[in-house]
Amino acid sequence: MWLSVVPDELWVLFRRVVPPTEVIRPQGGGRRRAGDRACLAAIIFVATSGCTWRQLPPVFGPAWPTVYRRFAQWSRDRVWARLHRVILDELGARGALDWSRCAIDSVSVRAAKGGHLTGPNPTDRGKSGSKIHLITDRNGLPLSLGISGGNMHDSLGLEPLVGGIPPIRSRCGPRRRRPAKLHADKGYDYDHLRRWLRKKGIRHRIARKGIESSTRLGRHRWVVERTVSWLAGCRRLHRRYERKAQHFLAFVGMASALIAFRRLTN
Repeated sequence: MWLSVVPDELWVLFRRVVPPTEVIRPQGGGRRRAGDRACLAAIIFVATSGCTWRQLPPVFGPAWPTVYRRFAQWSRDRVWARLHRVILDELGARGALDWSRCAIDSVSVRAAKGGHLTGPNPTDRGKSGSKIHLITDRNGLPLSLGISGGNMHDSLGLEPLVGGIPPIRSRCGPRRRRPAKLHADKGYDYDHLRRWLRKKGIRHRIARKGIESSTRLGRHRWVVERTVSWLAGCRRLHRRYERKAQHFLAFVGMASALIAFRRLTN
């Protein structure tokens, strides 16, 4: 089961980012600590299948409370974001990232249990929801991610997302963190955002309200729409069931890391 859910290549990368754990066994023995690889496989299964923690099959070995505690610990340590960055570094070193045209977009999901970073979603009759914001490269690989309340305007996420792109290795030369050009729809049609991008040395192509249709940008923006559908392959993201924003962001980071890992192995 581990080999199918957590292949050796993924396990090697994960060991580079997971913090070491000091295990102190009580005198007289005690139960052996569940292995990290088994817990990682169980967490990925929960993310991709969309099942609850209590529905976790016993075939993975550790009980669901153990798997959940390990997930919460790794989320606090930002393991998923670090794993995503390590995989992006490997892709960048191979020249598999295309910075010539990047795209930005967001997707709304309903928040079933509320929690931090939720809000009334204007596209879902005011029901509580959250947004996933992302920037992808020309091939649709996620470079920067974020979450917000469902009532946050898309334009407010542009600067944090662009600034949140980590310095990623290149095949030759220094690390890179700025796209050459950024494509966006009418939700980002503001002059101050254009000025900010020009100041950063980033060319932009943003649809203008009342002048042109966002569909004219579809020739270049379809990649980010495809990435949104890839994220939906992580069924835990169909709805937000986590009250803690940190845990919801962890699932988003995990899904993005798996998308990048598939490109790395293919």
